[in-house]
Amino acid sequence: MCLRCIPSMEKKARSTWTGPVSSQSSLVERDTQRTGRRLQALSKATHFTMQGAVYPDGIYYITLYIGIPPQPYFMDVDTGSDLTWLQCNAPCRKCAQGPHQLYKPRQYVSCKEPLCQPMQASSHQRYDCKSPRQQCDYDIKYADRGSSMGVLVKDIALFYLANRTVARASSVFGCGYDQDGSLGVSPAHTDGVLGLGAGMVSLPSQWSKEGLIKNVIGLCVAGGGKRGGYMFFGDEYVPNSGMTWVPMLGKPAMKHYYVGAAQMIFGKKLLVKDGDEKRLGGIIFDSGSSYTYFINQSYALVLSAVHESIGKYLVKDSTDKTLPICWKGKKKFSSVADVKSYFKPLLLNFRTSSYSRSAKLEIPPEGYLIISRNGNVCLGILNGTGVANHNILGDISLQGYLLVLDNGNNRVGWVRADCTKVSKPVIRRQALEDPSQSHEDETIPCSQDLEQAVCPSSSCFVPEYGVSLQSSQ
Repeated sequence: MCLRCIPSMEKKARSTWTGPVSSQSSLVERDTQRTGRRLQALSKATHFTMQGAVYPDGIYYITLYIGIPPQPYFMDVDTGSDLTWLQCNAPCRKCAQGPHQLYKPRQYVSCKEPLCQPMQASSHQRYDCKSPRQQCDYDIKYADRGSSMGVLVKDIALFYLANRTVARASSVFGCGYDQDGSLGVSPAHTDGVLGLGAGMVSLPSQWSKEGLIKNVIGLCVAGGGKRGGYMFFGDEYVPNSGMTWVPMLGKPAMKHYYVGAAQMIFGKKLLVKDGDEKRLGGIIFDSGSSYTYFINQSYALVLSAVHESIGKYLVKDSTDKTLPICWKGKKKFSSVADVKSYFKPLLLNFRTSSYSRSAKLEIPPEGYLIISRNGNVCLGILNGTGVANHNILGDISLQGYLLVLDNGNNRVGWVRADCTKVSKPVIRRQALEDPSQSHEDETIPCSQDLEQAVCPSSSCFVPEYGVSLQSSQ
């Protein structure tokens, strides 16, 4: 336990108080009660360290501990799908060689259980429940044509809460015994997918119903050429101020984090006339996509604006196959900073009736460009025609932002952040309130990394492999 997280009772007892002994006892008792409230207030949040990068990894993942005794598994973080699944020995028909041993199922989920229904209702299912006692099968497909087939199982997931206690969460997830496409390629650099969509089968939804966390997801992808980031569940890591919020739309039918259409402004150029932004399509936030995908109308307008911006300073290099469009200069580039002067920020301006003011999300050149191994600069905004019916903001455009997906209040928020370190958990005033006392908001000054307690740095694995899009179902 991190002792710095707990106020010192001894320090209180050594105060210069000279009143009656009974008053000192009351003081200590009050402090003890207040400490209990502080720890209880931090009991519904957890955070994880993320590893990976947009390029060349094409993935961000966390370590999740499952089973008794708990075993570590590397999980691809995907807000574009609901189901969490592990490669599993059920036995396995087609599994890629992953970083850890195949998961061994302990308990199968039957068709009569409530979490089976949303999986069977999916249009992608090949199997139907014919008997309540039958095992609940699933068949999930991703936008990159990867797929996983298996059966739902139940087991215990273990993780540290912000108050340093260990949560043991009963969890339903997929036991994937047949992976295909990109998910069937060996060696696999993760053991499965962590589905963080808004559906009831996602782990945050399940854990929220158990009362372990609030159904709030935070993702912070490091920018500035740095790797990794962090992820959290619960609202204790959400900043008290500075957040920009927009409402989630299409609930409950829409399981993705959809926020509607936005004006697109490249530099100072409005890409469509004011009020006509709906024809550019709505926007989905999807951490399962390494890059950003725009529907044809949006993509064409952005690409035209980019070409106009770079003029003749850069030349298209068709021999570089890193991404569909790459440019070369007179010399090789080593970072986006070398070419930043040729490009302009892309501003997304959301205007919704639910909020009195517009909400702006600025994507700097670092949020849509990469430098290839050939020393060229490549456009990380791709033509999403055929991938989705909406624009998808992937990891590349979320770098340097804390993205908060608040399912409890049906809203999405963001703020600029240093994603190389987790912000301190905030104890909300309403969680601390004593009817007879008034307290200011407080933070717990504990800098110990929770992940290090269960994953020593010497055993953590950082993958290196090409682009892999695992997005919406």
